[in-house]
Amino acid sequence: MTWTLLRGVLSGCIMYGVPLLYATLGEVIGQRAGMVNLGLEGILLVGASVGFAVTVETGNAALGVVVAMVAGGLFNLLYAFLAVTRRANQLASGLALMFFGIGLSALVGKAYIGKRIVGLARYQIPGIAHQSWASKTLFSYDVLVYLAVPIALLVWWVLFRTRWGLSLRAVGESPTAAFAAGRRVSLLRYQAQFLNGMLSGLAGAHLSLALAMTWTEGMTGGRGFIAVALVIFSRWHPLRAIAGALLFGGAVTLQLQLQAQGTDVSPFLLNMMPYVLTLGVLVIWGGVRRFTAPGALGRVYYGED
Repeated sequence: MTWTLLRGVLSGCIMYGVPLLYATLGEVIGQRAGMVNLGLEGILLVGASVGFAVTVETGNAALGVVVAMVAGGLFNLLYAFLAVTRRANQLASGLALMFFGIGLSALVGKAYIGKRIVGLARYQIPGIAHQSWASKTLFSYDVLVYLAVPIALLVWWVLFRTRWGLSLRAVGESPTAAFAAGRRVSLLRYQAQFLNGMLSGLAGAHLSLALAMTWTEGMTGGRGFIAVALVIFSRWHPLRAIAGALLFGGAVTLQLQLQAQGTDVSPFLLNMMPYVLTLGVLVIWGGVRRFTAPGALGRVYYGED
């Protein structure tokens, strides 16, 4: 029974952690440019609904993922327009985007409530998945799971090993200094938010096309806000985000496994477990290296004004 529970937690830890990792990576890019986006929840829902709708209509889950990424990127340009071009408050702009995304996703997904799809195909790891100690699910995942760590490594490389990443981080630290050095602050921030939207749309598509394989309103369950918290947990570093996503994914899976086994604990307390864990981690790690946050994070840049 213990090994069965452990296998279920390990498998669910990966599956539930992957969409959270994609959203966290996107927000890391966005915050490295000095912008806090509280609208991730809305972007996740738009990606989930659009990806599911396209998959139902075409029967092609891969196309659904691609369209969800594009939809997420374009949708987040609205936030970039408000916060960069119109110089609106970033927190207020993000919240407005979130509520808009919730309503838009409900409208897009209205005709698809309750429908089921095959979803993204799963591929077993050769030589391991058929071992007696393993299970069919422990080493069998869809392609987005296998791509999660390589994409995290790619984000790290782009941010810390390329000229574009250096420029983006300079904008996040001091947009005035970056502008004086010849960097196009507005363009870099638009690019960062488009990438943020694409990765968050990908996260939403993974939820609807690989985990739930159906559409229900509000299916993200607050993951957008958890992703924002995990950016702080990871201290704005893409590789540390992997650990944070797996930790939260494991907490979600553990409470589901305990409920499935009929544990004599209130299901409401179990549902709180992932979020209590996240708060606990932030309390413990919140004061460590407090100055690792980008210097201009959340501040409105007025350019030459």
